Amino acid sequence: MVAAPELISSKSTRVAAARRLGKRNFRTKERLFLAEGPQAVREAAGHSADGQPTLVELFSTVEAAERYAEIIEAAQKAGARVHLADETVIADISTTVTPQGLVGVCRFLDTPFERILAARPRLVAVLAHVRDPGNAGTVLRCADAAGADAVVLTDASVDLYNPKSVRASVGSHFHLPVAVGVPVEQAVQGLKDAGVRIVAADGAGEDDLDDELDKGTMGGPTAWIFGNEAWGLPEETRALADAVVRVPIHGKAESLNLATAAAVCLYASARAQRRNAPRP
Repeated sequence: MVAAPELISSKSTRVAAARRLGKRNFRTKERLFLAEGPQAVREAAGHSADGQPTLVELFSTVEAAERYAEIIEAAQKAGARVHLADETVIADISTTVTPQGLVGVCRFLDTPFERILAARPRLVAVLAHVRDPGNAGTVLRCADAAGADAVVLTDASVDLYNPKSVRASVGSHFHLPVAVGVPVEQAVQGLKDAGVRIVAADGAGEDDLDDELDKGTMGGPTAWIFGNEAWGLPEETRALADAVVRVPIHGKAESLNLATAAAVCLYASARAQRRNAPRP
């Protein structure tokens, strides 16, 4: 059995400190963010970077602690401070309408862009001018699922640690390197210097994804640039790319949303790269 709640008041200094992380300026100052729900907390508990555990603190209801005892144990083994709290305290910290009883406080995860380049990536998603945090998190999840080596958020894109972004990634924040705040020109030039072909995804692109696959141009190291949800990529960003490619619409749909288009593009590259990979 789990002991009675330790934190019964939302006025606790620990609770207040965690609650403030819902705001970007406090996240940036403390270099900490919130991860909510069993999947995200489980991933955080098993993650470390540069010798430091990512999860530093965990708030849990008694019910959640009993249901997810293995997560509580993993958090304690990682050195995180675990606090039991009643549901009102968890609701006060949480940024969701229906909290799942677990809220973790995590160290920032972003990776220096230079380190990503040094690893010679073969598949990268670059988020340029992406403003919706849910979309950013979903594209990160798509990149993770497709086996991408890294994600880059430019300085014109949303905060990686926005709670909506963290929830939408469903734990993928903890799976692959992500660089943040990189000017798009620097991102493109760095990737080109590392031998990566730059492909801009745009519904008005001159080139068709099916044609690119047929021509065999997608099998090498590739970075996809994804633009703003409403107005796509500005001309100056399109001009930086080696190719501007559209996802073909074979039916009557007007267009694809950002996350769906990103999934199609990333999986197309992943498949082409696997075909080109040397056989054992």
